[in-house]
Amino acid sequence: MDRRTMSMMSSKVDPFQHLKLVPNSDGTITRQRDDPPISPSLNPTLPVLTQDATINRSNNTFARIFLPREALDSSPSNNLPLVVYFHGGGFVLFSAASDFFHDACVNLADDTNSIVVSVEYRLAPEHRLPAAYEDAVEALHWIKAQSNDWLRNHADFSNCYLMGSSAGANIAYHAGLRVAAELNVYGDNYLAPLKIRGLILSQPFFGGTKRVPSEVRLVDDPVLPPHVCDLLWELSLPLGVDRDHEYCNPTAGDGPVILDRVRQLAWRVLVSGCHGDPLLDHQMALARLIEEKGVAVVTRFDQGGCHGIEVRARKHQNQLYNLVKDFIA
Repeated sequence: MDRRTMSMMSSKVDPFQHLKLVPNSDGTITRQRDDPPISPSLNPTLPVLTQDATINRSNNTFARIFLPREALDSSPSNNLPLVVYFHGGGFVLFSAASDFFHDACVNLADDTNSIVVSVEYRLAPEHRLPAAYEDAVEALHWIKAQSNDWLRNHADFSNCYLMGSSAGANIAYHAGLRVAAELNVYGDNYLAPLKIRGLILSQPFFGGTKRVPSEVRLVDDPVLPPHVCDLLWELSLPLGVDRDHEYCNPTAGDGPVILDRVRQLAWRVLVSGCHGDPLLDHQMALARLIEEKGVAVVTRFDQGGCHGIEVRARKHQNQLYNLVKDFIA
């Protein structure tokens, strides 16, 4: 089936079927996607070694750590930048162990010569927002404690970036705002020795109650049509709120005010996306908001593409990672 045929069908497809979800009477969902998990590996022939470390056993959260093998032979003076990564999936799907997110983080660590910590967070609707944001901030405090040998011995804690794809970029953004607010209350050394330098937001997942032109233009998008986004927000937002809640719409709530603190911290922000993504106009509006608050912003919005292409297509992934490498250099 070609893309045009898929497009003609997409708006007619039930969003639960599109996402391969089955709603249960107790408010949970059954996930029927076949996305096999990958186990971590210490195979010394691989360019990137991986291991899992528990963050919060009661919440089943963990960190999957990706270490370029050559770092094992480096001196402390050559410790690597630290990228804390949050996977996508509309807050509802996937895992840090999902095959394509695992592979994407292997490539991220290898292409940028960085240590990547991919955070396993709780999913909605079983754990609605802000659960994922809370897990993200908790992960940063876990990293700060330097309890993991790989991080303690090979990471440059003074050179940390929060990064995410799609909903993961939303998590990176809101975790960043929460940390900025904490630093405002408790002082700039609150997370020491961890020092965040910026945010890297790949095709960030944001929205609002009003359809933007890119959503109207791509109403029948075969990958992530707007009516499917609506369901994801319905499943993930706190009960009783709409898509103009601050978790979905970054112009709402205290976010714009906290961006003043982000400017004071001298963080930099990278926002990337593509014109084939229905969320494009939301992403561009986010970049404008951040820039208007005086925060240094780097943007790149490619022609064509689709939502998720920066994760699943190696060519586009490589282009993004080259941009990320320059951004964190």
